[in-house]
Amino acid sequence: MREHLWLPGTPRPPASAHSPVLAWIDAHRHHRGPYTLVGTLLREIVDDALERCPGIGERANVAILTCAPEFAGAVPPMETPLQLMSKAGERTRFQARLHTLRISHGVVDLLAEYLAARADGPMALVVANADSADPTDQEFLAVALRRLDPAVLRLVVGAAGSVVDPPGPVAASLPDALAEYATRLEGTESTVVATSFVDSDGTVADPAYDALPPGERAALHDAHAARLTAVGEFSLSLGAIPFHLERGSDPAAAAVALRQAQVHCRNLGMYHAAADLGERGRALVDRADDPELWWEFTGGMTTALSSAGRADEAETVYGEVRASSTDPAVHMKVAYGMAMLYARHHAPERHDYQVARSWLNLAIALATRLEDPKERTYFTVFNGNGLALVAIRQGRVDEAIALLDQGMERLDRELDPGERAMHRAGLRYNRARVHTMLGRLDEALVEYTAVMAIDEGFADHHFNRAAVLLRMGRPAEAIADYEEVIRLSPPFPEVFYNCADARLELGDLDGALADLRRVVDLDPDHADARANLAGLLCELDLPEQAWTEIAAGLRVAPEHPHLLCAKARVLIERGETDGARAAANAALSADPGMAQAWALLGSLDYESGQVGTAIEHLDRAAELDDSPQIRFNRAVAHESAGDLGQAIVDYEAVLAAVEDDDARTRLESCRRALAR
Repeated sequence: MREHLWLPGTPRPPASAHSPVLAWIDAHRHHRGPYTLVGTLLREIVDDALERCPGIGERANVAILTCAPEFAGAVPPMETPLQLMSKAGERTRFQARLHTLRISHGVVDLLAEYLAARADGPMALVVANADSADPTDQEFLAVALRRLDPAVLRLVVGAAGSVVDPPGPVAASLPDALAEYATRLEGTESTVVATSFVDSDGTVADPAYDALPPGERAALHDAHAARLTAVGEFSLSLGAIPFHLERGSDPAAAAVALRQAQVHCRNLGMYHAAADLGERGRALVDRADDPELWWEFTGGMTTALSSAGRADEAETVYGEVRASSTDPAVHMKVAYGMAMLYARHHAPERHDYQVARSWLNLAIALATRLEDPKERTYFTVFNGNGLALVAIRQGRVDEAIALLDQGMERLDRELDPGERAMHRAGLRYNRARVHTMLGRLDEALVEYTAVMAIDEGFADHHFNRAAVLLRMGRPAEAIADYEEVIRLSPPFPEVFYNCADARLELGDLDGALADLRRVVDLDPDHADARANLAGLLCELDLPEQAWTEIAAGLRVAPEHPHLLCAKARVLIERGETDGARAAANAALSADPGMAQAWALLGSLDYESGQVGTAIEHLDRAAELDDSPQIRFNRAVAHESAGDLGQAIVDYEAVLAAVEDDDARTRLESCRRALAR
């Protein structure tokens, strides 16, 4: 039974929760913008969590500081030294669209650890105005509804209106999560939580406010903004403070507040909020009076829209700018943005690398006309780096390497040492990517290591270097890098999935099992992880646990060949040979090159007495994967068919690869029989 609750209106704290209340929170985004809900919750519990849970501040610092910046100084900083030293306007690295999903998982992990440390029985988290929450909070609720055990923390989600997903792609849908994991209760009483429009940060209707003259309304907002500013909590500057300043008497102060909030949200991957703040700033600033600030709002807005998967909206804004501006610098930045839409941000079917090239060539041409020599150098190289990215995607790697080399040489020659350090690191990072694509793993390793010396503490560099080390056959070093990623970053499935592969190479089955379980906890639809987990559970002789993973994986990917092979293995264990054969054949329909499926058919044929057919199927399996296990099974089949010479060849191949007592015994038996 689903025990999380979904209530209309605003739930009253204890009565609606049916459990002791951990916190009652109004999640309306007007209060503190992104992570209004999560930040308020963290401000309630983190001080206690830091005492109860040793090391949680280090493990969850990125999630804590992203959602509740007020804990700066109480936990380690989340930005790298290179980011901290970069000047305003030099930021060239932004978070991936799924970064907020990782933050949500990090907060859920923190909550689970904290509640386990409290060990004082089931609690409830009561949330009001979920329908008006920022997409970051809605995403958190979707993750929490799925991952949190309601016997430990029951979520009581109140929504006065319809709960809908934000525009663009959605990583975790709150409407879907409520439908799947929460019981909707009708007719629940509501309560008003604020007495006026101003005091509620605009979240409740107030006829008395509406009747006031504009000047008096503005004065109320000015006074409330001043009171909130005096509180000294940064998260208020992302929601309530700019909300009130926009409605106050000082548009210039409102513009400064909106821009500060937009930069913060864009840098931390809160892209829907950054786009909204940009739109509000553009409406507030007169382009003729302050074209620089107007463009800052606009550029921040288009970057945010692109990163949020809303590329069509970004292109519309770029079109408006091109039609209304004659500033060459603005057109240069628009040209770069348009190129990235067609190279990266549009849906794959709309990628057009030639169109992207045309825009980048225009951006480079305009960069060469900039008056300031350092700006001219930087933007020429910056746009050339964009052209290198397009060349990489087109497979024109020699051109990409040349562009990156030229860019690095020019920055070294024309800028001061250390100037534009983040962009220098980005050039080396891209060069490492090209070397990796070409299989030049030694060169890629040198580049990644050099980048990490410049840009220490950035999790992505460890992740990419680990992948190179794994390809080089150095799994222990790869694991060390993956563990550093886990330490530096909020949790995400890929790092645990890759780490499991490395552990399997070292024979660490328990470690791989734990990593794969972590993957499916974070992403239950990760079919490859389900398949690997099922296969590993079969190896550990845990067929019923494997069956659970197989069933879950096939619901998501019914034609996944590895899952179908795992299904066949479990059915063979159960003696259900017809079902096993059907599963193996289904795997081959999905992937005719699936060696394991051919081998399973060979085993089924052998057990049914069809030795000749078994050998044919095992021959095909060995062509695809000349593994000791397949060789051993084929040797047994040859031995059974009386073809001792072929059996001896296969047994010898097995023993050349691994030490196998059974293979050695059978080999000696075949040799004696052949001698007779």
